[in-house]
Formats: sequence, C-alpha cells, structure tokens
Amino acid sequence: MLRLPRALASVAAAILVLSSAAHSLVGWPALRAKMATANVPADLVGGLGMGWHFAGLSMLVLGLLVFWLLAADRRGAANVALPLQLIGGAYELFTIGCFALLGWDPFLLTFFVPGTLLSIAGALMRQPTLIAMEAPR
Repeated sequence: MLRLPRALASVAAAILVLSSAAHSLVGWPALRAKMATANVPADLVGGLGMGWHFAGLSMLVLGLLVFWLLAADRRGAANVALPLQLIGGAYELFTIGCFALLGWDPFLLTFFVPGTLLSIAGALMRQPTLIAMEAPR
C-alpha cells in the first residue's frame, strides 16, 4: 500500500479511537448533567445513555478495525480499500445528514475529517498507477 493512504487511514483511526473515549467519558457526563437540570425523566436519560455509550463503543471498534485492516494490508492478506471507504462513507453521510437537518456546527468536523481521510485513503489504494509511481526502484 502507498505510504500516503496508510498515513491518512492511521490518522483517521487514531481520531476514531480518541473521539470514542471523549464521547463516552467527557460527552456523556456533560449531557447527563444538562438533562438533570432540565428534569428529564430517568427512564429517558437511561435509554439515551445506552445509545450514547453504544455509539462510543462503535467508534472505538471502528477505529480498532481500521488499525487491524492496515496491519492486514501491510501483510498483503487483504484488499482493504472497500472497508475503509465504507467506514469513511458512513461518517461522511452522517455528517451531511446532521448538517442538512440541524445546520452547521464545527463539532461535525469530528465526524467529517476521519470519514474523509478514510474515503481518500481507500480511493488512493484503488489507483494502481499511483502504486507503481511510488514503488521502490
């Protein structure tokens, strides 16, 4: 694999792993505190908490999966362009949907940046001419 796609995917995976921790460990306590001051019913807080923590866990799993895919690609065990593009595309579509429904918020970059990095990495991995240009001589 080219060094550039591997670097882009590695940065994206690190963002996913780190943002999963921030999402669950920092984001949830702040949101829960706001809901407490608004007297949100406990069953609603609990239900939202389950979904919130599942999202954090999913972000962690996707980040670790990207790291695993990169290791598999390095060994030549798999073509990982499609899985990288699927994960990246999901993050990009989520960002676009949020933007369309809720408007712009700089926080959306935490989804758009890693998604776009993964999509670009996957697209570059599909370009055989670029691979040939970077191959050692």
